[in-house]
Amino acid sequence: MKPALNEIDERTNLTASNKFELLLFRLGEAADSEQRELFGINVFKVREILVMPPITAMVNAPKHVMGVANIRGQIIPVIDLPAVVGCKAQKGLSILLVTEFARTTQAFAVEEVNEIVRLEWKQVLSAEGHGGGLVTSIARLDGDAENTRLAQVLDVEQILRNVMPSDKEDANNKSTGPKVNLPPGTVVLAADDSAVARSLIENGLTSMGVPYIMTKTGKEAWEKLQSMATQATAEGKTINDKVALMLTDLEMPEMDGFTLTRNIKNDPRFRNIPVVIHSSLTGSANEDHVRSAGADAYIAKFVADELATTLRNVLTKI
Repeated sequence: MKPALNEIDERTNLTASNKFELLLFRLGEAADSEQRELFGINVFKVREILVMPPITAMVNAPKHVMGVANIRGQIIPVIDLPAVVGCKAQKGLSILLVTEFARTTQAFAVEEVNEIVRLEWKQVLSAEGHGGGLVTSIARLDGDAENTRLAQVLDVEQILRNVMPSDKEDANNKSTGPKVNLPPGTVVLAADDSAVARSLIENGLTSMGVPYIMTKTGKEAWEKLQSMATQATAEGKTINDKVALMLTDLEMPEMDGFTLTRNIKNDPRFRNIPVVIHSSLTGSANEDHVRSAGADAYIAKFVADELATTLRNVLTKI
């Protein structure tokens, strides 16, 4: 077995080639079906995988919260993931996925864990428009093969928000403070594949008085940036006359935020555009990793006043 630090380094280095690792698991039979579909979550969000420990039921717990577990001295809420997505676990809930993202630690009960697969982000396509509001993307596990296995990549941020809504206020003029002033004629170009994240970002930028263009993947943002550069050249301007800042998520189908950031910083046309990474990958190890991606700043999702402060700090250096 490889030493743990070597495994972490190897996994981290995958981001240099637009790759990542996906933990595959099953939740039981889908509603009105006997099929047991594959689901996935980015390994970076998984702290550990455990045989189901004792669960303490909590009085008046939210729907789909089974209770709490005492894991290494930490009291962690346990979410019944099959129930959330409408599956029925025929074999029982025997495995617990302890996850860290969006500044929180929580555990998801699942029927079984299958394997960890290494994929290129181009193997992952957006699920938007194909139904399933709790799924951000579909991973083609065997690449372009005709009968490739498919795995649904869950929108765990949306699931967490649905099951355990935050008691923090959504973005407003009070929470974001004074208006953020961009250079005249410029916008913030933003990219995030999660519908709930895009909504929060849009509300936050609007409350800051910041004009923006929203995209859904790193690939879409990269193509938009190039088309804006072409338009700027035709007008006798530079891309900095149109884009004040790039705000990007990390986990996105087709092209992730690491690759988008490197593309921007390695292109002479764009390298002076500040890049702020806005990610749910929290925890000290993940935060150190995302700061190494070459961006100008990193902010964990989603606290409106912290986002506003970060944008102000970065924009004052332009």
